[in-house]
Amino acid sequence: MRNRFDEQLELLNKKMTEMGAECESIIALAAEALLSGNTAEAKKAMEQGHAIDQMEREIENICLKLLLQQQPVARDLRVISAALKMITDMERIGDQAEDIAEIIVFLNGRTGAECHGIRKMAEATIKMVTDSVDAYVRGDLKLAEEVCRYDDVVDNDFSQIKKTLIEMITENSADGEYALDILMIAKYFERIGDHAVNIAEWAIFRMTGDMEGARLY
Repeated sequence: MRNRFDEQLELLNKKMTEMGAECESIIALAAEALLSGNTAEAKKAMEQGHAIDQMEREIENICLKLLLQQQPVARDLRVISAALKMITDMERIGDQAEDIAEIIVFLNGRTGAECHGIRKMAEATIKMVTDSVDAYVRGDLKLAEEVCRYDDVVDNDFSQIKKTLIEMITENSADGEYALDILMIAKYFERIGDHAVNIAEWAIFRMTGDMEGARLY
């Protein structure tokens, strides 16, 4: 019975890794489309969101089977409950990457490269998502704590981008619509960073059982 349970836990980790990789991929696609103005890449990112939704349902089913068909002990229960919480954040990451891609389609040929700092913010956000999922899968407490602290970097990037866009509108009011679109994209990146922090906090909970301690970082 325990062997079967361990096999299912291993499958859960495998599926979590795959969903995390899909999240990294969709953000990278959206970021590339933003910087290059490639609307085909943006549309590809929008389509990829459906795969993430499907993965969420598959992982939910695995977790429910583990809960209903087995009798998980405390540590195993933490693994399952953390996974259920994390896939919600990963699904929302996919949704927000899709939202970024949708805006890119309507930028009328302009790119995010015109806004200083957006590339740095996109790269920082991708790093947070990658590291948060890795921390969960590898059981790396230090990496999870680093993700929580790294959120300040993304928040600072967002603040700088807001200043840049305000200056852009001040210099040329015709750039107002473009600036608002880029600001919305930057806000989505900031939210993705927040979801990465949530994932890291659940990774900490899985390892330590202490959710309050996770929120100190």
